[in-house]
Amino acid sequence: MPSYYVCEKSDGQRYLLFCTSDPETGAEAHFLIDRRNDYWFTPGLHFPIKDDPKFQSFHLNTLIDGELVLDRLPNGSVRAKYLVFDCLILDRKSLMTRTLDKRLAYFKDWMFEPYQELLRRFPEEVQYMPFVVELKPMQFPYAMEMMFRQVLPSLPHGNDGLIFTCRNTDYKHGTDPHILKWKPENENSVDFRTALEFERVQPDAQDRAEGVTEPWVDYDAVPTVNLMVWAGDRDGERWYGTMHLEPEEWEELKGLGEPLDERVVECYMDERKRWRYMRFRDDKDKANHISTVESVIESIRDRVTEKELIGSAKRIRDEWKRRAGQPPGPPAGTNGVKG
Repeated sequence: MPSYYVCEKSDGQRYLLFCTSDPETGAEAHFLIDRRNDYWFTPGLHFPIKDDPKFQSFHLNTLIDGELVLDRLPNGSVRAKYLVFDCLILDRKSLMTRTLDKRLAYFKDWMFEPYQELLRRFPEEVQYMPFVVELKPMQFPYAMEMMFRQVLPSLPHGNDGLIFTCRNTDYKHGTDPHILKWKPENENSVDFRTALEFERVQPDAQDRAEGVTEPWVDYDAVPTVNLMVWAGDRDGERWYGTMHLEPEEWEELKGLGEPLDERVVECYMDERKRWRYMRFRDDKDKANHISTVESVIESIRDRVTEKELIGSAKRIRDEWKRRAGQPPGPPAGTNGVKG
């Protein structure tokens, strides 16, 4: 039986962070890599190597997994932050076959703590960095009440649920079956690709009087918004359903002045089982895989509530302790994984 960590599900953009050097100058260089495999040069970062008293050395051929969020500070300003939740390669050494707790321990010891020491010694350097880097806090999975009562309400950035990550499995590319996501019922969503279908209107008397004799496309009226899912490289896209739009919603979307067709859109299911618009996902170029869609539908149907998660804490704790060879005890609300 695998053991899990739990953390908040940030409402941010996922990026790999590639640490390397400039092939011409040998200087330290960093790139953010998005879901489309686009590389974004990110100057201003520095990750010194452990035990370097001058903080001049840096890591090469290192690949980190994380997400970029925007923190709202008390003074009303916004600060970018990169939250690290995994480390794939560290100084040419692959960690992907190690367990998650070992991967995080390597990152913390060899990369994150020297970075923190750098900021402690030279706090004025933060203003020149594109974002600050933090290790995403991982909690024991039975700390449900603490997550809902303390962690989530105090977050300075957006959040849409919890993520349970298996602590004793290796790193998986693509969809990891050992990662469990929980969202509140109104946050369960699917990323589709739109395929707009507009009504063709037969010319009326006024049209014919103006010389229009052929059917014409009414781009102002609410179209049929077909929703496509990804079925794999062999089958490509597949029709799944339609998105319901009220007339005022369609007017708002037209008012964006942006392309609306062939675009990834995040939808939720309303109480009448209709897919409704949430936002466009321009960080993605493909809809969710059909298996992901079916998992979301199952989550909506099962409707695991916050109360039920908190109520399961003692049983989860007892199972965790049983696997660790420890006697069971009352559920703890504040135990976390050092990170």
